[in-house]
Amino acid sequence: MTDLPITIILIIVLFAVVITLMATFFTVQQQSCAIVEQFGRYVRSAGPGLNVKIPFIEGVVQRVSLRMQQLLIEVETKTSDNVFVKIIVAVQYRVLEGSEALAYYQLQDQEEQIKSYVLDVVRAKVPKMGLDEVFEKKDDIGQAVKTELDASMKVYGFEIPNALVTDVNPADSVKAAMNEIQTQQRLQVAAAAKGEANKILVVKNAEAEAESKRLQGEGIAKQRRAIVDGLRESIAAFKEQVGSVSEHEVLNLVLLTQYFDTLKEIGVSSGSKVILIPHSPTGMSDISAQLRDTIMAANEVATPKK
Repeated sequence: MTDLPITIILIIVLFAVVITLMATFFTVQQQSCAIVEQFGRYVRSAGPGLNVKIPFIEGVVQRVSLRMQQLLIEVETKTSDNVFVKIIVAVQYRVLEGSEALAYYQLQDQEEQIKSYVLDVVRAKVPKMGLDEVFEKKDDIGQAVKTELDASMKVYGFEIPNALVTDVNPADSVKAAMNEIQTQQRLQVAAAAKGEANKILVVKNAEAEAESKRLQGEGIAKQRRAIVDGLRESIAAFKEQVGSVSEHEVLNLVLLTQYFDTLKEIGVSSGSKVILIPHSPTGMSDISAQLRDTIMAANEVATPKK
């Protein structure tokens, strides 16, 4: 019976020793820091690894992360052309090494403090810019936020390595209008290109038609020259063989022969639909006179001048 109290005492002592050891030693993770207080007063900051504190007198009140953290902040504001936009700003921040106590004791809610600064900077800068300028210069907005925020938060032991404008989001109606503007501009460019292509096509067709007319005229001229030459040769051969026959009579005979040959061709052609107006073969005299004048004119042109 006497051994039982001793056992109980040993257990209590062992338990007290364990509790004391647990209250004496503590560990801190890498990239973090422990704030140690003594009866509510800040004593020191404990770094990563195994640390010792006075049991039951000192205590760890907070573990501060030294890692880079990111806070997404949405700011609604309007541009100089009265377009309301929502701007998403990603702020990257961390506690400066050696300023853990300052960051813990000076700010109760660092995220709200950062958000307030971002809202102030963005709403002061964006209203001076147009919507297109906001899209073009969003990096400048991010840089302005970083510069202002970094200077302000260092007082509280925080560093702002970067601030990025990740999105500029106007209203859906504004997006639709912007898309419509781009569509119409592209249609104008396409219409101009199409008009230029049609212009080139018309010019080329006109040039081709002019060349065709020129060649056709040359062909008709050569054809008429060949007819005149043939008639001249026929008249000369006929006079040589027959003898005392005038050129006028020979030409009338040739034309009359051609006249009847033409009527014959029209009659034997299948499916031909030709209306013959009443006429007389004696009308060949007028045609022969015109041909005679043409032959004479051609001879004058062909005869070299002395």
